[in-house]
Amino acid sequence: MKFAFYDDYKLGVITDDGIVDISETLSEISYHSPQELIQTVIVDYHSLLPKIVDAVRKGSPKSLDSINLKAPLPHPGQLVCLAGNYIEPDSPSRGEFNAFLKSPTSVISTKETVQLPEADVTVFHFEPELAIVIGKTAKHLTEENALDCVFGYTQFIDVSARGLPGGFFLGKSWHTFAPMGPVLVTADEVTDPNALDVHLWINDRLQHDFSTNSMARFVPELLAEVTNVLTLQPGDVVSTGTHHEALTAVGDGDTVRLAIEGFGPELFVDVYDPLKRSTWRG
Repeated sequence: MKFAFYDDYKLGVITDDGIVDISETLSEISYHSPQELIQTVIVDYHSLLPKIVDAVRKGSPKSLDSINLKAPLPHPGQLVCLAGNYIEPDSPSRGEFNAFLKSPTSVISTKETVQLPEADVTVFHFEPELAIVIGKTAKHLTEENALDCVFGYTQFIDVSARGLPGGFFLGKSWHTFAPMGPVLVTADEVTDPNALDVHLWINDRLQHDFSTNSMARFVPELLAEVTNVLTLQPGDVVSTGTHHEALTAVGDGDTVRLAIEGFGPELFVDVYDPLKRSTWRG
């Protein structure tokens, strides 16, 4: 199943014909924010599924061109990102496991604008990534049981400001630095998360073209590593890193599109730089 928030954060299911509103089906759920709603759906998914399936079957799909899609996890409790995690020409070995926390308040939706900060940055990179959505409390997972805790997956761009002091958090947690979605794809729709093609375009020029099968640590192993350090909760997001080989500078006026195989609508953002920096772009 493919969930998506749209317009004023109605929750819908994307089908071949468009998107079907399932808000009425979920009207008995008490929540204070879209994030609370999707977390409840995640936790109670198996009991809610028959009602959702029935609502989708009876509903009238709306065209995706007539709506505004939102981020599927608007404010995750934790947004964990892997540093690196791909076998590349310049990194032919697995290396040490490394991860960092990125501010969940940096999440934005497709068709929104990434605003580059007025800081002394060397270069801005937009890193295309597969992100994991956690389905139940996960602590000290093993590779054997890790996938049992995965509710689904979504598309994610880890925007990075290079050259700043303060490490990963300061370089990656600025406002708007976490474009996500627009679709939350349930795990049963993804046969193998480490067999997906990832493409990213900058101004309609294909920049990244790689497969998640080149990860240094596949999804079960990386979840075991992460949960050895911290406990993950339903609705948390773990982004799996990027292939760095094709990274290039991104700046004012650029458009960036991410498409992961089978995930539906692309994740699309514009880029705005109030300082109009261009000297490092060539």
